[in-house]
Order: sequence, then C-alpha cells, then structure tokens
Amino acid sequence: MLASPPSARDEYQTRLARWQSDREHWNRRFRQLGNARLATGLAAVAIAAVSLGAGWISAWWLLAPVLVFIPMTIVHDRVDASLAKASRAVSYYQRALARVENRWVGEEKSGAGSSGERFRDPKHLYADDLDLFGRGSLFEMLSTARTAAGERILAEWLLAPSTRAAAIARQSAIAELRDRLDLREDLAVMGQEIRAAVDDRTIKAWGERPLVRFFPGARVVAFLLALAAVATLALFIAQVLTLRWFLAVILAEAIFGFMLRPAVMQAAASATTPALELELMGGLLARLERESFISPALAALRGSIAAEGVPASRQIFRLRSLVHHLNSARNMFFAPIAAPLLWTSQFAMAVEAWRARCGARVGQWLAAVGEFEALCSLAAFAYERPRHAFPDLIESADPQFEAQGLVHPLIPSAEAIANDVALSGSGPRLWIVSGSNMSGKSTLLRAVGVNAVLAWAGAPVTATSLRVSALRVGASMRANDSVIDHRSRFYAEISRLRDVMDVVRAGHPTLFLLDELLSGTNSHDRRIGAEALLRGLVERGAIGMATTHDLALAEIAMSMDGRATNVHFEDHLEGGEIRFDFRLRPGVVARSNALALMRAVGLEV
Repeated sequence: MLASPPSARDEYQTRLARWQSDREHWNRRFRQLGNARLATGLAAVAIAAVSLGAGWISAWWLLAPVLVFIPMTIVHDRVDASLAKASRAVSYYQRALARVENRWVGEEKSGAGSSGERFRDPKHLYADDLDLFGRGSLFEMLSTARTAAGERILAEWLLAPSTRAAAIARQSAIAELRDRLDLREDLAVMGQEIRAAVDDRTIKAWGERPLVRFFPGARVVAFLLALAAVATLALFIAQVLTLRWFLAVILAEAIFGFMLRPAVMQAAASATTPALELELMGGLLARLERESFISPALAALRGSIAAEGVPASRQIFRLRSLVHHLNSARNMFFAPIAAPLLWTSQFAMAVEAWRARCGARVGQWLAAVGEFEALCSLAAFAYERPRHAFPDLIESADPQFEAQGLVHPLIPSAEAIANDVALSGSGPRLWIVSGSNMSGKSTLLRAVGVNAVLAWAGAPVTATSLRVSALRVGASMRANDSVIDHRSRFYAEISRLRDVMDVVRAGHPTLFLLDELLSGTNSHDRRIGAEALLRGLVERGAIGMATTHDLALAEIAMSMDGRATNVHFEDHLEGGEIRFDFRLRPGVVARSNALALMRAVGLEV
C-alpha cells in the first residue's frame, strides 16, 4: 500500500528544520572565519612590529598574513552569502507554517509579507466589503510575491474577474506549480532587496522612453578617437612621434565630447538605477528560464522572456556590465585613463544601443516575473489547501453560483463550518438570510463573495465543489459615515446600492451581497425600499443574498413567486452562554439574541 504524501505542514516543518540547521552551521563558520581574520590581522601587526621595529626578521614575512587573509576574505564573503540565503529560507518557511497554522495576520510589520494596503479603494464594489486588502486580508494570506509587479498583478486578478479562457489557463498553471516546492523555495531565497528596490513601472517607462539621439556614426568616431589616443601615446613613449600628435587627438576628443555632452549626461544619469533594479530581477528570470512547463500559460510566460533569441537574464547582465563600466569612470584613479579613451561617451552610447534593442521588452520581462509570482502565490494556496477544489467555470447566459461545502478561506480549517449555497435562474435567485447577532450571516456573504473572486482569478476555492458562471460581484456590507465627505452611514449605503444597481442595469451578470439592508432608516421605509431594491435586482437577472435582523423583511420572499427564499442561522443558550453552530437552515429565524448579548457584556436591560 502506497504511503500518503506528507501534509503541507509536515513538509514545511521538515524543510524549516533543514534550513535552520544550515543557518546554524553557516553562522558558526561565519564567526570562526571572523575570528580567524582578526587573528590574521593581529599576526600581521606583530610581524610588522618585529620586522620593521626590532629588525629581528625580514619584512618579507608580512606577505604570509596577506596571502592568508586574501583567500580567507573570499571564503568569508561566500559563507556570509550562504548564511543570508539560509536565513531567508528560514523566514520563508516560518511564514509558510504561519499560514498553515493560521498565525499569518500582521506579518507585514516584520517584513515577512505584504497586506496589500496600497491596493485598497473604498469606492471599489467589493474589495473593502470582502476584506481583500489590509491587515488580516485575503491578499495578506495569499501573497508570496516579492516584487511590486507580482503583488500588483495578484491584486488585479482579485479586483476584476478574468475571462473564462484566462481563468482556466491559470487553473492549469497553478495545478502544475502546486507541488513545485523547490522552485518556489529558490525564488524565495534570492536577494532580499527585491521587494523594496524594484519599481517595475518606473523601469518599464525607462525602457520605453524615446532614445537619446547621437549623430550618425558617433560610436565609430568615439572608438577611432580612443584608438588614436592610445596609438599616439604609445608612439610618443616609443619616441616615434612627438607629444603634439597625442595632444592634437586630445583636442579633437574635447571637441567631440563637448558636442555629445548633453546626450551623454542624459543617458548616463538615467541608466544607473534601472540597471541596478533590473539586476535584482535577473536572478528571478534566470531561474524561470531553467524551467520547462507543460501548461500553455506557463509555457507562454517562459517563451516571453527572450529578446531576439537571447534569454532575458543574459540581456540584463549585459546591461549591468555596461553600466558598471560606465560608472567606473567616476573613480578618481581611473578617471585620468578613462578621459582619453572617451570611456563615458562610449559606454553611454552602448547603454542607449541596449535600450534600442531591448528597451521595449523590459516591461514584458517584468510583467512575466510578476505574473509568475502571482501564479506561485496561488499555487502555494492550492498546495496548502489540498481538500479544496478548482471551480467549474461554466458558460451560462443565466448567473449561477452553486457550492457544496463552502467555507470562508480566512477561517482556520479546523474551525470552519461548511454550508451549501445554490443561487441560479432555475432555483431561487435571492436568499434572504436572517439570524441573530454573531450567528454567521455576514461571514456567509463574505464566503460567497470571496470564493467568487477566487474562482474568476483562476484560483482554487474553499469548497468541495463550485459551479459558477461569469459574475460581477457587488457588495454593500461595510458602509461608513464620513465627516470629511459630509455623508451619513445611510447615504453611504444607498450610494453603494446605486453603484451595484448600475452594474446590473448595464447588463452584466451580477452577484449582489447586501448586509443588513437599509438598516439606517425606519422600519416602514426600510420595508418598502428593500423590497423595491431586491425585486429590481432579481427582475434584471441578478442573483444574490441579503441579510436582515428585521423579520418583516423576510416576508419579501413570499411575494416573489419562488424567485426568493428564506434561510437562517440559529443559536441556543447553554450553561447561561449563547452558542452558535453556524449551520444554515431553511426558513426564517424564530428568535433574537440581542438582549442576551447586551446582558452578557454587562448592560442593564
């Protein structure tokens, strides 16, 4: 009988223990080499004192500590790099274990992750309502991306549904990446500076901006002048020519340099930062280039990172070399040599030639890395949730959302209570969810919304099965008043409801999620307004759910000819405490727990 594969937690713990052992090993080596370097330095001082001061031994003995110190320094640097790599791996698996064990909230503060706070938009139709971004958000749990491009692309997938073809292609890519732990580990242990350093949009703009123009043949003239300077100087030293020939060449170079100065300065000033940041991306690209893939989406990504048949990483390392040589002219010792060689001009023109050849592809390379990182984030999610399935993304003119065993992805698996949900044209299009406080109504709505978002991002969903058609999600669950904007909570809510209705009126298949509908007004107006709104949404073809404490609103379902139904959550008293089972039941809730909750927190009612 075949043994079952290890769980994500077991695998992560095994790998974490291995990397922790490596880190301890390299840390010991680092300290030992540091002590050895110190001892070598002290030995050099002692030898200098004995040889130069007392004259007891030859000064040539000073070569001994120098010859020991140089290779020791090289080894020490390599050990330092190995220690840093092990430390990054330990951090990666500690965060992975935190996800599995539900300890991941707030890790952005330690630099271990990102909450995606910068992607928050209060005006978005569902992002804030479904807790997509911010502390304790879906994004914080999902994202393992280390570049700005990876984070942004993952956020874009969550903020808008993809086409069916794109989502299915991602499903195939995620399924292929799911078990490639070694690949995800390799990406994680690369230079830790990547997240902070790489601004992909700025680099893309640099690659695509108009080229700095030099007059035709400028590179050839610069090379010939530099060659002439070397030749005339050599012939002067050999006493074949007088110095005036060399000086004449220098004068010609000065005139040439003056003509090119504005263009050279512009090219040199703009190249350093993009080259440094692209260098950090080169390692990620090189690792991606070594992989082979089966799924069309990954194969297309792999094929997109070559320029004229040359791998992107090689092109980036070529740029790094050019800019390194360009900046070397700033060295005070090399500058006198660089000047007659027209060093800065030649390498500035070479950088612009690189941009002419590869600049338009830079954005494509960065996008490929970002998309790959976003796919790896979702692949890790799939690996850590093996019991959950990829949804069946169906083509249907009528909106459908039919889930079995649905849970909220942010609730630990051991605590989550699964429920079935079915909304479609062939059955009820509207569920009116009643129940007491804290019984699970809002969590159910968020579970439905978040899983719809995951489904059309191409990710697995936290359900045993899900059939879902293409849907726009519209939610009103977290309307807040604003003193600055002079808006009441009720006005904020009805403004969001208008936005949801506008999407439905535009003919988009829509899933609406409305929590405590129109709770900011009196019961009479609430009853009339809620019925008109829900009826309008359903009659225009939308599907969705609305929660309420007002049992009068539950009567709306009875007047909608089978297109709506009532469901509820219950609670019960046990040992003087309110207990919830979070299981969905048909019908209208029979009791409220508001007074009991008020008494439980010490209010006299």
